[in-house]
Amino acid sequence: MIRDLCLSLRSFTLTSVLLACLSIGFECTSQAQASRPAPAAKARTANPVRAENHTIPALLVSDIHFDPFHDPARVRELVAAPVAKWQSILSAPPSSDQTQAFDSLQQSCHARGVDTPFALLHSSLQAMKARQPDAKFMAVSGDLMAHAFTCRYSTLFPGSEPADYQAFVLKTLSFVVGELRATFPGMPIYAGLGNNDSGCGDYQLDAGSDFLAQSGRIIAEGLPQSQRQEAIKEFGDGGYYSITMAVPMHDTRLIVVNDLFFSPRYSTCAGKPDAAQANQQLSWLEQQLAQARQSGQRVWVMGHIPPGIDLYSTMSRFRDVCGGQSPIMFLLSDKMADLMVEYADVVRLGVFGHTHMDEVRLLEPEGADPQSAEAHLAAIKVVPSISPVDGNNPSFTVARVNPSSAMLENFEVIAASNQTGIATNWVKEYDYAQTFHQTQFSPMTVKKMIDGFTIDHSANTLASEAYLRHYFVGDRAALLSPFWPQYVCALDNYTAKGYAACVCSTTK
Repeated sequence: MIRDLCLSLRSFTLTSVLLACLSIGFECTSQAQASRPAPAAKARTANPVRAENHTIPALLVSDIHFDPFHDPARVRELVAAPVAKWQSILSAPPSSDQTQAFDSLQQSCHARGVDTPFALLHSSLQAMKARQPDAKFMAVSGDLMAHAFTCRYSTLFPGSEPADYQAFVLKTLSFVVGELRATFPGMPIYAGLGNNDSGCGDYQLDAGSDFLAQSGRIIAEGLPQSQRQEAIKEFGDGGYYSITMAVPMHDTRLIVVNDLFFSPRYSTCAGKPDAAQANQQLSWLEQQLAQARQSGQRVWVMGHIPPGIDLYSTMSRFRDVCGGQSPIMFLLSDKMADLMVEYADVVRLGVFGHTHMDEVRLLEPEGADPQSAEAHLAAIKVVPSISPVDGNNPSFTVARVNPSSAMLENFEVIAASNQTGIATNWVKEYDYAQTFHQTQFSPMTVKKMIDGFTIDHSANTLASEAYLRHYFVGDRAALLSPFWPQYVCALDNYTAKGYAACVCSTTK
């Protein structure tokens, strides 16, 4: 059975998942969505008019998951050396026992795959430079560090102090961000944290910590001096910040959230739950959105974990959604998505990562009148990963942005020919406008695309087949096709209630 089914249901064979669907009342046949109503697409009254026809190039990158442990024998050198020396250490020929030592480390940490070694990081950056040397900015939506980072470090350095571990994490973050900036000197790089980017453990973080203060200085180093200190202060509070994007973007506010605090898996470094930071950050987010509206600014919201349904967890845990069980959610509440919907008149785009897949989402009010709902739609682009940990080919996204309207006009996904970064060719996976015949990545065009998927019960139209093919970068359409009806329901239903209503309308 295909190993990479892990991306839709990582640990299940296709047969077992189909049986799981049937066991919980899902209709997994080509007619599964026959009864799902197809909402009529209408013109969005709040859609901004394009002030200019020209666009600027930008880069969207996510889930780099750089692994400094790929050659375990080199790690002690990295620990001892300043970050400025890391590139020369990492680019040296591999140690004689690299393969065996890395395999042993993988087994010790029960790693599910291989993340991004230096060769792949370097190859991806060179490909970005070759593909888009004139990019005006880069947005990096979190997870710069490898999976199982804590285990890898503690295996190689048993008995080490927490401060030593944090120091190595900060050096790793500094190295990755430094490599991005060295590749594109002078270009704004807007980066956020993911659940792996922590000084104490995956999904663990302390608000107001020394780690956030220091990582904030790393992230903010390349920001305009006039806004840098405020960004550092905000980042030190909770790993989030807001900034007016540099020219040629026109009066556009980028709000970077740290939605680790919104995850149901979040805990402090001591392993305790703490809802206070989530509440504080949501208040801050609402304040930022209100200020943007009052100032007439356009807004991009960038985070790591997207809002909505975690379909993989929902299906793999056999959640009987139609029997009253709730689907598994990416976030603990819908409040961030609710705010993006409430302020959809200023929110031009949401940029997230985390799933490692190439995806879209639409935040749409639940049960609202269709005409009024049109003014409250927010489109989300989920950016695929550089890391090939799930068996996907590494990729990044080249965007075309209208600097006056802040609309994402088009994008291309650029994919690697292999997963190593060695003798790798980077080629165009697809062009959004050409593939889906859309003039813009706007809420209404995303709605139109998803409505087409809804009508397409058997997932066999050209648009659906293209989405299935490109969802997993590397062309494994079979991974998602058995769950197409449930997946489509997750695209435009971000609440548990809305998703359940959609899914259960498909059952016989």
